[in-house]
Amino acid sequence: MGIRSVLKGAVIAGFMVSVGAGSALAQACEETEFSSKTGQIYLEAEQAAMTNNDYTTAANKMNQLKAMGLNCYEEGAVLKLSAYINIQKGDRKAAVNDLLSALNKGYIADKDRAQTYYNIAQIYLQEEDINKSLEYMTKWQQAGGKPDRTQKWQLAVLYQRVDNFKEAIKWAEEVKADDGSKYDQQLYDLLIFLYNQADDKAKLASILEEVVAHNPTERKYWDAIAGNYFASNEERRAFEVQKAMYLAGMLKTEDEIMRIVNFYNRFNVPYQGAKILEKEMNAGRVSRSLDHLELLANLYQVAREHEKAIPVIQAAAEAGGGGAMYERLGRSYADLQQWENAENALQKALSMGGVKDPGTAWVQIGQSRYERDDRAGAREAFRKANNRAGSSWLGFMASEEATAAALDCFQYQSALLNVTNEAKICKRLSVLGEDQMTENCKTVNERLDAAEKAFNEAPSCKGQQT
Repeated sequence: MGIRSVLKGAVIAGFMVSVGAGSALAQACEETEFSSKTGQIYLEAEQAAMTNNDYTTAANKMNQLKAMGLNCYEEGAVLKLSAYINIQKGDRKAAVNDLLSALNKGYIADKDRAQTYYNIAQIYLQEEDINKSLEYMTKWQQAGGKPDRTQKWQLAVLYQRVDNFKEAIKWAEEVKADDGSKYDQQLYDLLIFLYNQADDKAKLASILEEVVAHNPTERKYWDAIAGNYFASNEERRAFEVQKAMYLAGMLKTEDEIMRIVNFYNRFNVPYQGAKILEKEMNAGRVSRSLDHLELLANLYQVAREHEKAIPVIQAAAEAGGGGAMYERLGRSYADLQQWENAENALQKALSMGGVKDPGTAWVQIGQSRYERDDRAGAREAFRKANNRAGSSWLGFMASEEATAAALDCFQYQSALLNVTNEAKICKRLSVLGEDQMTENCKTVNERLDAAEKAFNEAPSCKGQQT
């Protein structure tokens, strides 16, 4: 039941406590009964109202009585019955005036004052006069009224209506305490609103967790938790909530799914982000746009899953990525040491245009040729690069070739030196006679001539021959 709905029967029952000729009056009135004339009219009014439900006749009788000279006992009874009749007629303003007049003149016994204040508060509530209703709810408590669970709930909502969130929270929390383990969705919704308005992030997070425990499939509460973490700059917690929502199947739109993918990227979990993005693209919930393909390739490359990245980059290139995407494809092939594929992709990139740094592309082509032992082609590519990296590669290749030549020449030099030293030994042995000569010495001169010829004709030893 909404806050505007008042249990009319309960209010009337409260009125009936103090309605009737036999009800007690305040001590200041010494009269104790009606006169015969006024008594008859009162009884007719009471019967019309309470037995016949003829409130028009009853109201006319009340007006007749009010115009007569009444003693205090009579006036008190008339005011209270008049309030009851006006409530039944829907004339709430007149009912309040009757009750306030009875209070001010002392016609309401002390034991009934609290209930009367409560009745007035309910009448003002029906009139949508929230401030007046709160005023008399306060008087009711000051007069000894003890709010039950329903009345605490009413106070929480009334204070919320006038933006007094501190008081509203107080009463709402008392309702929650009274409920114990009982779960009332309406109460939790109010607490969520109040904690949010009061900017009490800790209590808001706590109450939202309780709500989600009772409503695990209710999307709006998950969104509220994530939003609360976002507002508190706790993006990691917001990510965990969003991840749980995705795993529970709550996130279905492209924007929602891309938010999760970007979260994985942001928090350095690229492979998981790539798996989700590829899965959702295959399922058709995320479009295979150039931007999405490029992001998928990025995620796989950051995760060092180059083999998975290549078909994605290929698709992105074919989807209109241009030379820049083919250049990227070439780099990816190079990462996998697929040198021929790398050169083909890079050549296509250069032919299509759109490559930001053609020099670097030529260096990579040169490297792919170098790795395939195409040294002439590599030097050509490095020259076309016309940059520091190309020059470095050319210098490296020159140094590499010079080293190889030096090693090759060294072998000829070593061979010649060995035979030369052997010839010197044989020459010393010759003075001892032919019979002292070894078999090697017999061929040393021929071998020395052959070693000298090999050294002099070796291209790697050019410039060193004598």
